[in-house]
Amino acid sequence: MTIAKRTLIATALLTTMAVAPWAMAKGMAGTHDANFVTKASAAGMTEVQASQLADAHAQSADIKSFASTMVTDHTKAGDELKAIAQKDGFTPSDAPTAMQQKAITHLSTLNGAAFDKAYSAMMLKDHNEAVTLFKGESASGANADLKSFAGNTLPTLEHHLAMAKKLK
Repeated sequence: MTIAKRTLIATALLTTMAVAPWAMAKGMAGTHDANFVTKASAAGMTEVQASQLADAHAQSADIKSFASTMVTDHTKAGDELKAIAQKDGFTPSDAPTAMQQKAITHLSTLNGAAFDKAYSAMMLKDHNEAVTLFKGESASGANADLKSFAGNTLPTLEHHLAMAKKLK
């Protein structure tokens, strides 16, 4: 083997070794962002669907008012997330997860005080999870658009969490 070939092979190996960690980190960051899009979009749909049930199933005027706010705010955030995902090549969830759908189905079987209690517990749990999810993306997201979206949406979710705590 000639010196030129050995030098070319050595250079190629060194370049691969230098670039591989960066490429892996970039792939992991993309996975983090993709997971955020999937989880946030499914959670948002869950909030909207569960909250739409409140009009017919809730007893408390406070629950109905809170639910109306959830439908408005989460629909707006969901539309914004979909636009960012489409622009930046991410795929949002097209439905709540199986576990989230099960919770929605359970809510649909309840009425009055039983609905109010289950719905308020669900909103408290879901918004705790959403705040954690959005804090993580706003701090560690690789995609600037998603990171900005998470940071801008976080105060609204924290407000929702404070409202949900008062429902209990």
